Amino acid sequence: MSTASIGAPAILPSSGGVRGALSDLFWRRPGLLLVLMLLPPVLWLGIIYLGSLFALLLQSFFSIDEFSGLINREFTLKTYGELLNPSNLDIIVRTVVMAALVTIGAALVAFPIAYYAARYAQGKWKALFYLGIMLPLWSSYLVKVYAWKLILAKEGILGWLFAKLHLTFILDAWLSLPIVGGNSLSVSATGTFIVFVYVWLPFMVLPLQAALERVPGNLIEASADLGATPRQTFRSVLFPLALPGLVAGSIFTFSLTLGDYIIPQIIGTSRLFIGQAVYAQQGTAGNIPLAAAFTVVPIVVMGFYLWGAKRLGAFDAL
Repeated sequence: MSTASIGAPAILPSSGGVRGALSDLFWRRPGLLLVLMLLPPVLWLGIIYLGSLFALLLQSFFSIDEFSGLINREFTLKTYGELLNPSNLDIIVRTVVMAALVTIGAALVAFPIAYYAARYAQGKWKALFYLGIMLPLWSSYLVKVYAWKLILAKEGILGWLFAKLHLTFILDAWLSLPIVGGNSLSVSATGTFIVFVYVWLPFMVLPLQAALERVPGNLIEASADLGATPRQTFRSVLFPLALPGLVAGSIFTFSLTLGDYIIPQIIGTSRLFIGQAVYAQQGTAGNIPLAAAFTVVPIVVMGFYLWGAKRLGAFDAL
């Protein structure tokens, strides 16, 4: 040990001034420093986010005067009663069903991709996997939607492919169905479903891949050694362990589909979704209370979804 290190003081002298006083204060009271660091994000969350949600909830308990068209600022459940009208209820049911189908479709597509990436992709192949999953997220949301509108159009590449394979009759038969069909895929519920699955697929793949990577490989091998079929292994071993990732991905896909209005506006039929109804009511119709009531619906639906997932134990391994 050198003489310089022996003679060095254990505690350095105060630097003086405001900077030194603040440094000494934060050293003596670290909790104060923590409070000051957390104060800006907490204020942002409390005022901007929670405050806007509270204002939205408050607006939903008002109503529109039928004669003047002005907002009647008296607390009432009349606006929520309007949600039970056949036209509004049809919008809610259509949106929830589409969100559920998109979530199921994204899970079916994402599971084999995530399983291959977790079990077999190594080195540069895993890097290519992440690049392939993340690359669509780096492009503009509107560019992707309009690109799909061109792909799904009657004169688009998908129609051309069906014609080349002499399968146009299948496409025409599907488009002739009353609910899922339309003049072309770009103006049908099927096209809306396809674009929803494509846009939200990365939000399902990444949580699933992270969950599947935590599944020990020896459990799958032990299941096979004990005589379980691949279906039994999937049902009893793989799926329960991957369920937290599946739930995490479904929260993204389900909630994002519930609130989206751009995709149904560009690709789809004239039948509205909740996001479009909110836009129309607060914009064209000027019915702010009904628009606020519509926005409460996805919050309530997601609340019930998270409650049900917790009851099933989906969050235990998160």
